[in-house]
This record gives sequence, structure tokens and C-alpha cells, in this order.
Amino acid sequence: MNWVLDNLDLIGALTVDHLRQSAVAILAGFVLSIPLGWLAFRYTKLRGTVLTVVGLLYTIPSFALFALLTLFGVPYLGELNLVIALTIYAVAIMTRSVTEGLASVDPVTRSAAVAVGFGAWRRFWTVDFPLSGPVVLAGLRVTAMSTVSLATVGALIGVENLGYLFTNGAQRRIIAEVFAGVLAVVVIALIIDGLLIVAGRLLMPWTRRTSPPRSARLRVVTA
Repeated sequence: MNWVLDNLDLIGALTVDHLRQSAVAILAGFVLSIPLGWLAFRYTKLRGTVLTVVGLLYTIPSFALFALLTLFGVPYLGELNLVIALTIYAVAIMTRSVTEGLASVDPVTRSAAVAVGFGAWRRFWTVDFPLSGPVVLAGLRVTAMSTVSLATVGALIGVENLGYLFTNGAQRRIIAEVFAGVLAVVVIALIIDGLLIVAGRLLMPWTRRTSPPRSARLRVVTA
């Protein structure tokens, strides 16, 4: 406990770095997964291939992926390598969620939008994508948790984030340091998850559960 109190500045700085790296990867992965998910949904013959390829990306070990990225000119030791790798993992999870979300939209609703004159672009952004929101949000929450956790491996390639507390604490056998890192990662994950839930409720008010009016409930009870 004394170690934590004496190193609050270090923990705070590493937490900010960890949050920034994770947030960039989550946002980039989300944006990139939208066209890929739409492609897999729109062209059924390509769906299996697209989803299989992006799914395989998640099976690549992080150290192997770091090394592979250097073939494209990305420095091995550095934050850029970590963020790109995290983005790839995020795309691997989110693409399937976007595809499944679009597939969950009622075909009748989609046909109605076409009937009133909605073009493909307008229909996607005003009908298909909003109605796929609950499924996409569920995938985004999983992606966020995974990204925050995976970001800790960045400490092994010279990236400053909460993973440093794990490696340094293990090497110096300071249990409090390792525990502080674990707790900070969990807190970041919970905060991001909470923000996503709030954002989902604000952006998708139609998904909120509504209870019947009190008068209606009384009629049911007294009937």
C-alpha cells in the first residue's frame, strides 16, 4: 500500500497513456469494421471469406503481429506498433458484430425504406445502421474490454502504459505494483464500458425498456 501512495503520479501518468492508446485503437477498429461488416453483409458469397479472414487476425500472437508490422515499415519498439496491432484485433472482433447487426434488421423495415424512396446510402445511415445498433454496441463493448486488456503487452516492446507496472513489479517482486496495475486496467475497462452504455442509451432511445403506465398496472392488479 505504501508503494501505491508513493507512486500515484506514476500510476496516473501510465493510466492516461494506457487510456489514450486503447481509445485510439477502439475508435479506429470501429470505423474500419463498418465497411468490412457491410461488405460481408451485402455480398453473401464473400461473407464467409471476409469473416474468416478477419477472425484469423485475432489468432495471431501479439509478438508475431508486432514483428509482421515491421515489414510495412512500422518500428518494432514504439507506441505506433502497439496501436496498429490493437486496431487489427479490434477489427477482427467488430467486423462480425457489424455484419450480424445489419443482418438482424427486419427486412420489412428495410423494404419500407426502399419503398418511400431511400437510396442505399441514406437507408444505411438512417435505417440499417441505427437499427443494428444494439448488436454493434454489444460487440463494441467486448472489443473495448479486449483492447484495454491487450494493451498491457505494449510494455514488452518499450511502450509506456500500465503494462509497465506488471513487468517492473514482477521483476522487483513488488506485489503492490502489480496489483495497482491490475486495478487500474479494470477501472479503465469499467469506465469505458459505462460510457458506451450511456452513449448507447442516448443515441438509441428506442432500445430503452419502458414499463406500462401506473394506471394500467393498477387495472391489471384489480381485474
